Amino acid sequence: MWSLLALRNFAYKPWRSALLFIGFGLGVAVMIVLLSIGQAMVTQAQDERLVGGGDVTVLPDGIDIEVMKTGGLGGLFFSIANARFVYLQLLGSPRLAAAVRAVAPQSTGKLLYLTTADGVERAVRATGELPSATAAVGAAPPLAAGAWADDDDDRRWGHPTAAELEADIDHFHLPPAGIANPQSWAEWHYFNIVSGDRRHWVFVSFILSGDVRHGRWGGQVLVTTHTAPTAGGAARQRRYVATAAPGDIRFDTTSADLRIGSSSVCLLPDGRYAIRARARDEGGGEPVDVDLIIAPAARAYFPGADIETGDFASGYTVPALKADGTGRVCVGTQCDVYESTQSYHDHNWGTWRGVTWEWGAARAGNYALLFGRVQPPDSLGGSTPLFVYLVDSLGFRAVFRPAAVAYEDGRSIMVDGHRLQVPTTARLADIRGDDTLQVELTVEDAVATDTRKPLIERGATDVARRLVHPYFVQMKGRAHLSGRVGGAVIAGEGTGFFETYR
Repeated sequence: MWSLLALRNFAYKPWRSALLFIGFGLGVAVMIVLLSIGQAMVTQAQDERLVGGGDVTVLPDGIDIEVMKTGGLGGLFFSIANARFVYLQLLGSPRLAAAVRAVAPQSTGKLLYLTTADGVERAVRATGELPSATAAVGAAPPLAAGAWADDDDDRRWGHPTAAELEADIDHFHLPPAGIANPQSWAEWHYFNIVSGDRRHWVFVSFILSGDVRHGRWGGQVLVTTHTAPTAGGAARQRRYVATAAPGDIRFDTTSADLRIGSSSVCLLPDGRYAIRARARDEGGGEPVDVDLIIAPAARAYFPGADIETGDFASGYTVPALKADGTGRVCVGTQCDVYESTQSYHDHNWGTWRGVTWEWGAARAGNYALLFGRVQPPDSLGGSTPLFVYLVDSLGFRAVFRPAAVAYEDGRSIMVDGHRLQVPTTARLADIRGDDTLQVELTVEDAVATDTRKPLIERGATDVARRLVHPYFVQMKGRAHLSGRVGGAVIAGEGTGFFETYR
């Protein structure tokens, strides 16, 4: 009955019926294709040959999953910058411990060139991974014979001690070969510490500068001590300097250790820094003797970033964004004692001819924040990106990209007889999806240095600087943090140090 009815209906309107049949067939075919693609993607995501394969695959923004297969077009150039930081501070961090069972970093099927003992060069495919981590995600290959386990290099990459991590991100560098202005190269350790009552603070820089590869270079230790103004007096700043020739300098491209004359930075086995600095007042007065132990907080570091374009090179890392300092700073026979007070350490390197920067680091309650950007000399017509980097007790929390630091210059100071306007407040703000950030800075003290003089603060000399804005301004004040990250309110206030140019 139903067959006869369908046949007669088809005969009555043959073209309409044929069109319906074709449309229905196309719909079924498309559904089959979509289901097949979905199944293929699920299968591919579970493929151990896929870089990052597992329950969750982490890819750089915008990359096509097809290029991730071994041999895929563009696969040779896939990488994740600061992969160890992603491993330790993001995927394998304590913050995600309840949600992430195991993490396995892998670099699969990379093209390398192997030179044999007889001088023959061969193209090879190489894979790098941590055996224990790969086994933990269930992707360990079957062994035909022997053992496959982590060696000491694997352990150091995946589970470094505090001292190993500091050394890996805080070591010294040689200038890149072939830079146009090797005399503008400078590299330095920078430390600051503030007393518990916030009335005394000290900046200490251990600086190498000049043409290191060709012997035309030297070292400098610079200490500045600051005292907040009293009710009846002004703030006080004193500067102390010591210099050394290459023969009295020792630095290490695998370690943070540094010696400049009788001053030194020594990375201790537990990851703390032993700081000794001896210098003399630049006016020929009393000497200063700095003896401090700087103890970085766990996971509170910035892993580092470097830029190298043409004649410009710049690198920066913060091994101790949040740290406590203990020890003494003596001027003559008068000593200030510091007992587990707020401290900070960073490390800079690069070519500094005509380079300026915005920078700040502060405690804000349970948070520590870092902001900044570097302006190369060829960026006078534009502005490089600004970032705010935020950590808490569990490590990295968020990064924001404000458009600018909005300064309000409401104070004037005298610099070598010149009156200079300097900031009294500043503000940074950003919105990224559902996350928001606002940082308000209140400047309590500001000093400035004319960079056209032979000696300035953070690492460069007069030969390295020809600036449109020649006054380097260092500030101390309060930072107030507010906003929301990951659905939770963030807030805090504390002491910070900030730098800009005028």
